[in-house]
Amino acid sequence: MKNKMIHALAATAVAATMLGAPMASQAASADEAKMIAEGKKIAFSRSKGNCLACHMIKGGSLPGNIGPALIAMKLRYPDKQKLRDKIWGKPELEVKYSMMPPFGRHAILSEDQIDKVVEFIYSL
Repeated sequence: MKNKMIHALAATAVAATMLGAPMASQAASADEAKMIAEGKKIAFSRSKGNCLACHMIKGGSLPGNIGPALIAMKLRYPDKQKLRDKIWGKPELEVKYSMMPPFGRHAILSEDQIDKVVEFIYSL
């Protein structure tokens, strides 16, 4: 009897986990999609991120060509934190004579805005 109860509880736990996993995944996907969309708005905004002033980005109009095209970002930055550090403006990651402003260090964008831009750029 005791073994049957243990097996029943284990089966219930497994079923609950399996049923809950897709919902958690969908919620994470929806949150991620929202972050990406908000990051795109900031990146394309001429008064905020203004990434298009220097970079070609799929879906953007009138891109600049001072900076590299923002494509294949997961390949270029396998560690998303390094991309964030670059956008934030960590001094040790600055490229000499780069036109890119340090968005976090100079408080051009908030930490939340930088996180959203990073999610968008990382999705490219």
